[in-house]
Amino acid sequence: MKKIYDVIWSETSEKDLVDIVEYITADSPSNAFEIFKKIKQKTSSFYTFPDRGRIVPELQDQGIILYRELMIPPRRIIYRISEKAVYVLSVMDSRQNVEDILLSKLIRTKL
Repeated sequence: MKKIYDVIWSETSEKDLVDIVEYITADSPSNAFEIFKKIKQKTSSFYTFPDRGRIVPELQDQGIILYRELMIPPRRIIYRISEKAVYVLSVMDSRQNVEDILLSKLIRTKL
């Protein structure tokens, strides 16, 4: 029997997705909807197969192997797997430097 995980989108990842959709909607609402649908469809595989993504290479180079990513070009879905859940942490543009994006997010995070 396959294990079923909960898939939990963080506030940050939800905001990332909304920002992407809003940005694309300005030029093409139908394209924005298709991209939203594709991201949600691909991430639905996390319920049963969260290991399908690779370890984030930039973080792995630093010895951090806790985080994985699913590529939906040109986007990267960054997530973490726990015993019973998959936490979607960020949706980012793969053409950008992941270290810069993560640093920016850390700076904006309120403690």
